[in-house]
Amino acid sequence: MASVIAPLLRRSLRGLATSLPTRARPGRLPPLTTRPKCFQASFSIVVACRPTASASQGKTKRDVRSRRLFNTDVAVGGSGRKPPSFAFAFDIDGVLLHVAKPIPGATEVLKFLNDYNIPFILLTNGGGKHETDRVRDLSERLGVELSTDNFVQSHTPFQELLDGPDGLRDKTVLVTGSDYEKCRAIFKAYGFKNVITPADIYAANPTVFPFQHPSTFTTPTLPLPKPLYNLPPTSNPNPNPTTLPSHLKIDAIFVLNDPRDWALDLQILTDLLLSHNGYVGTYSPRNGNGDPAVLGPNYGWQTDGQPPLYFSNADLLWSAGYHLPRLGQGAFQAALVGLWARLTGGAELKRRCIGKPQGETYRFAERVLGRHRRGVLRVMAAEKTDGVDKEGEAGDNVAALERVYMVGDNPESDIAGANGYESENGTDWVSVLVRTGVWSEGRSGKLEGVFEPKVVVDDVMAAVKWALRKEGEGHVVSTKTAELKANISRCAK
Repeated sequence: MASVIAPLLRRSLRGLATSLPTRARPGRLPPLTTRPKCFQASFSIVVACRPTASASQGKTKRDVRSRRLFNTDVAVGGSGRKPPSFAFAFDIDGVLLHVAKPIPGATEVLKFLNDYNIPFILLTNGGGKHETDRVRDLSERLGVELSTDNFVQSHTPFQELLDGPDGLRDKTVLVTGSDYEKCRAIFKAYGFKNVITPADIYAANPTVFPFQHPSTFTTPTLPLPKPLYNLPPTSNPNPNPTTLPSHLKIDAIFVLNDPRDWALDLQILTDLLLSHNGYVGTYSPRNGNGDPAVLGPNYGWQTDGQPPLYFSNADLLWSAGYHLPRLGQGAFQAALVGLWARLTGGAELKRRCIGKPQGETYRFAERVLGRHRRGVLRVMAAEKTDGVDKEGEAGDNVAALERVYMVGDNPESDIAGANGYESENGTDWVSVLVRTGVWSEGRSGKLEGVFEPKVVVDDVMAAVKWALRKEGEGHVVSTKTAELKANISRCAK
């Protein structure tokens, strides 16, 4: 038995055993006629050894629990116990990963939360891959089974723009980012039917960007669904309304992640923002000619049906392989804002930015986390282990989360977003800043106001331990190694 217990204790999250008991993994055991409860964790979760016997094989099996996201022997309910009232939200770059390698402790933390059915969500301003591909990649890098059910990246909320009164599912949208074709594929997978890229426009008429010779342009392209509106250089730039419908019209612009070809993207985006009603190649007669009393302080700029502009995040900097932070999508946005101000004489660029720290992204994340949590509890109830409590906490009536611990490395996105978000459900988002990413005491400014976290810790493991200590107050906690050994031994008998 000692040979089983010792490795388990060594995997107890390097000290988290002082806050929570190490989970026993009994392996193959004789069929049990009764299901003994082993011990109570520090936040009202009852841990139980619950292998199910196979009558035909005479051995233990783990049915649903071995296939779903939370592979655990933690039971919800029973003896009036309620599910955890808190959860975690983790940024990825600078918190769980540094470039492609796990930050020390990240894998152990996620496995620990999985084992104890403590809900968490990965909430990142990264993007550029479909959620399924990104989760598969993260699972391999972190060595933890993850799911799209509790994963939100910067452009995930764009899926909510598919339907509704102004739905874009059947409209024509332009997407850009680090890889045009990947951006197109992501939006096609989301359900957008007509997706084009700046490269498609360039291929249709290379004169839109005279700094690139067509023979050197190797970016993949697709034919446009309609031709561009082209006029001789000396022609009247005002659009001809009778011929416009047969030409390409863009209904929305999306920046999915950090663009690579800034020059081409800036040219195409400004063309569209200056256009009439989104028709590529037109110029709005309202530009700079509007009456402020009628059209507002923008003097006609962006008041003629130009396509709305969406950014998936505003991160100016991010933590990459270099020892200093690198420019992110927010830098591209800042460049476009500055260019627009020069072109228009100081007009404000109208755009919509999601991602952290925007409240819209936190509301979306809270909904995803709530659905994920309810789904996990329903699966656990369906297993009919120790039953659910009499208030039906394992179904759709589960109470809202009381707290979500947002663990991030960027005060301007992770911390400001958590501090400024007001949950419609009354959930308190607690900001936790780690020292393993963008923020550094030596080169970053003072943490104050909305950028000041509730606590600053060394890494993600320290963040989780801090939160568990807070949640463990007032509860029964197994803290001594002897108690842990006794609990594990009792389960394994």
